[in-house]
Amino acid sequence: MLQTEYSKSLAATIELSLSSMMFQELGPNARDLLGIVAFFPQGIDGNNIDWLFPTIVGRKNIFDKFCVLSLAYRNDGFITMLAPIRDYLSPKDPMSAPLLCSTKERYFSRLSADIFPGRPGFEEARWITSEDVNVEHLLDVFTTIDVTSGGAWGACADFTNHLIWHKPRFVMLGPKIEALPDNHPSKLECLYHLSRLLQKVGNHAERKRLLTHILKLCRERGDDRQLIRTLRHLSQAHLAMRLHKEGIRQAREALEISERLGDRMEQALCSIELAWLLRYDNQLNAAEGAASRAIDLLPEKGEEFRVCRSHRVLGDIYSSKCETAKAIRHYEVALEIASSFNWLNLLFCVHSSLAQLLFDEGRFEDAHAHVIHAKSHAVNDHDAYLLARAMWLQAFFWHRQHMFEDAKSEALRAVEALEKLGAANDVEHVRELLRRIERDA
Repeated sequence: MLQTEYSKSLAATIELSLSSMMFQELGPNARDLLGIVAFFPQGIDGNNIDWLFPTIVGRKNIFDKFCVLSLAYRNDGFITMLAPIRDYLSPKDPMSAPLLCSTKERYFSRLSADIFPGRPGFEEARWITSEDVNVEHLLDVFTTIDVTSGGAWGACADFTNHLIWHKPRFVMLGPKIEALPDNHPSKLECLYHLSRLLQKVGNHAERKRLLTHILKLCRERGDDRQLIRTLRHLSQAHLAMRLHKEGIRQAREALEISERLGDRMEQALCSIELAWLLRYDNQLNAAEGAASRAIDLLPEKGEEFRVCRSHRVLGDIYSSKCETAKAIRHYEVALEIASSFNWLNLLFCVHSSLAQLLFDEGRFEDAHAHVIHAKSHAVNDHDAYLLARAMWLQAFFWHRQHMFEDAKSEALRAVEALEKLGAANDVEHVRELLRRIERDA
């Protein structure tokens, strides 16, 4: 067999292993389990065997024997296999593979958890950081098989939400989401989460394009609650794009609708966005009022993330008003909240703001300490956009310290990183900094 069939076909050698006594003793589920390993690009996380296959007796022993037979191998905690074996053993018709369909449902159930910073289950959802490639492949296959499947597209929205909070990156599912008919029951929710993911990677122009389409769908459907949410996020996009007047108009429209509906939470959220916009439009007293109102509307427990954002914007407002003591007090409250939940993105932002405030006060050593803190949070978060912003921050401070060559080098690194992410607005802002560096050098 080895002298003849092996040279003609790898399939023959695989089948030889599958017909061996050791493999046959593994029971009737062994070949199906191999198919699951073959289906996923990363293979199976060794820590998930009990969770994925709770009804299969001796499951861990079976996977160990796969490795002994050289049908699979262990790699960085995953049980995976070589590409030729994967191609041969992967289910040709996923819908007709009961164990794969069962595995799919377990992943979909896990994705359905409602995650938000500060709420139960948020930290547990970090599992997505190691299995995002597997999950995206699973969704790509099953949304292709059945375009009308609400379950697969609902899981697609949930998957994008997990990435937003724990691993912001581009997804190959984006074009498929946009290609859905406008009347598809899951299109609006998928587009919404996709737009939020684009915010996380700094691609605000694309985010605005998606939100504008969502806004049209909301108005056509007469869905006021979705309309509030979309207007609020569109105002955020306009803030990032420095289109403050347009953003203020949308935030106020969202606030008016939420007041008419008596929705206190949405009133608080709209007030936070309005505060940011008014602050950058230099309407500082109105911004202070909006941020203070948000804090009054938010409950003390359960909404710490939004309370933290409100204190952060108040810190920025008082900094702009040259009321340093008040600014520092609100920044410190924001740091205390963010530290207790280890919200690295917020910690980065608050330390950045404190660094700038203290630098303006002439407290250079204190300012530098906050720059170091901000950069450490970006590195620990492994968020490509946050890392690029950390380069930008460092370039900004080196420029202010007249370290022009270092500033230019770091700014160029930031431009390169932001261009890869499609963060066009941020790229232009860093290029403005580069022009100032070259002018002052």
